[in-house]
Amino acid sequence: MPSHRAKIALVPAFLMPVLLAASALPASAQLLERKDLSYAIAKTIAEAAIADCKSRGHNTSAVVVDRAGDTVIAMRYDDAGPHTMENARRKAYTARAFRRTTAAYAKRLEEGNPVVKQQITLPHVIAIPGGVPIKVGDDVIGGVGVSGSPGVDESCVQAGLDKVADHLK
Repeated sequence: MPSHRAKIALVPAFLMPVLLAASALPASAQLLERKDLSYAIAKTIAEAAIADCKSRGHNTSAVVVDRAGDTVIAMRYDDAGPHTMENARRKAYTARAFRRTTAAYAKRLEEGNPVVKQQITLPHVIAIPGGVPIKVGDDVIGGVGVSGSPGVDESCVQAGLDKVADHLK
């Protein structure tokens, strides 16, 4: 039967791998500090974007995704086409994923960029204008997409972002 002293000696040997792993972290290692999109801000963006499109005579859908590309809010206005919700979601996701508007992304596709040609085969990616990344400085914290107002989608999105501009600082 091990003595009390032997049991104490085993504890440091058992903890040694954990201590070595922890000490291997660089001195500058720290937790990430970041801002995340709240439901209230996402809802305001979507509502303002839909209202702007409606004022232009278009019934649209708007989707806002967070920094992980997950849907925070999805709204479909009365009589918006059945395809608009999925299009808006994919636009929001693409804008978030590639950190640029979907109009800029579509332009890269039109220019024949071989990487973009491969990327559009990924699930949820779409190269249609109407998606805009949501940024705080250079940090992309989400994306917003609108569908149902061809040629106007992106300006409707911008109206939604303008509504919360003071919160995105």
